[in-house]
Amino acid sequence: MTDAAGPQQQDAPHAGTGQPDTARADAEQPGAERAGAEQTGTEQPGAERAGAGQPGAEPPEQSAEERLRARRRAAFARAERVLGRPGFRRTIRERLADLQEAAPEVYDLDRNTDLYGDGIVADLEKRVAELLGTEAAAFFPTGTMAQQVALRCWAGRTGDRTVALHALSHPEVHERHAFSEVSGLRPVRVTSEPRLPTAAEIRDFEEPFGALMLELPLRDAGFVLPSWEELTEVVAAARERDAVVHFDGARLWESTVRLGRPLAEIAGLADSVYVSFYKSLDGFGGAALAGPRTLVEEAKTWRHRYGGMVFQQFPTALSALVGLERELPRLPRYVRHARVVAAALREGFAAAGVPWARVHPDEPHTHEFQVWLPYDPGVLLEASVRQAEETGVFLFADHWDAGGPGLARTEVSVRSPGLEWTADDVRAAVADFARRLPGA
Repeated sequence: MTDAAGPQQQDAPHAGTGQPDTARADAEQPGAERAGAEQTGTEQPGAERAGAGQPGAEPPEQSAEERLRARRRAAFARAERVLGRPGFRRTIRERLADLQEAAPEVYDLDRNTDLYGDGIVADLEKRVAELLGTEAAAFFPTGTMAQQVALRCWAGRTGDRTVALHALSHPEVHERHAFSEVSGLRPVRVTSEPRLPTAAEIRDFEEPFGALMLELPLRDAGFVLPSWEELTEVVAAARERDAVVHFDGARLWESTVRLGRPLAEIAGLADSVYVSFYKSLDGFGGAALAGPRTLVEEAKTWRHRYGGMVFQQFPTALSALVGLERELPRLPRYVRHARVVAAALREGFAAAGVPWARVHPDEPHTHEFQVWLPYDPGVLLEASVRQAEETGVFLFADHWDAGGPGLARTEVSVRSPGLEWTADDVRAAVADFARRLPGA
């Protein structure tokens, strides 16, 4: 695969780092790439666990990194104050109890369960189509499958299998080249800058393409969004080239504040839209593809071929309906409070004398954003965990990733628990965290 800049690297670099991102492959939301391992405590499946569980077998010795991650799991479970407590970090008992409490408010539990996409799954599809203002929607077990199917269908209609996208978009960074390996699509990178493509870049791109995919917001660049005017110009530029436009809207739900438009108007710019149910809405999983009825019906055929015709999905569909009912109306408030938290973090690091710190974007575009600090990831994780263990305050609960020599970043997600934090609370937590850093 090539783009205007030359041959593609095996792994897409993060913005500003030039380093491959294999450690975060397949991550779906902050911390999700480690969620399964951290829930079970099995960080490294494979050879080092050989013999585990056998009579007389000695338990494998944990590495220092594994011990630190185990401490992090335990500290998060005990923490009294966090900015967000996503469902995937909770126990099975807690998740089932939450669903049992909320479900009767959103669905008739005396109805029969679904079979191969009818019943509650069909009702969820109808609800999504209404919210996004599209003719129809189809439920998919994963967003990876939904987007491959959507763009494969568009390729058949346009006669062009080339998909223009950002170098930091989800399929390029987290899906192991699924577009080209599985679906026969040909991705080309419009830009690798830590922002959405511009209209000029779309208009002047050297190669023809049949579809433009835009990730809204662009997670790996810092959950960034364009302005409404920039977005409409980009879409118009793609249409000038007779290309269809597909939105990777995994987190589209929280984009309304920054774009200043309702969901249906945002989705109405695109020819098709994918949305996730488990990232911002905190469902068990699942996704939906929304668009014209003819496209959705064709997509359902390909869904079956790709193995997405699951026998029963009512727990996931029910959790998605709960998310639409409970979390969706709260997201604008989370976004607004994230701006308060981000400003207080910046002020706190400045007051603590940390030599260099960055909150990105300066004013978050959604309820999630990045924090960059001039230390190695292990140093920052140790400080974060010790703060939680000793004070019950887990300020930076997500993992820290290397962003360059002596530089690391983490993602901050402000959810319902974060609304309880005042700016003073945040500044005080930063001061306490900074005291645990080397040289403090």
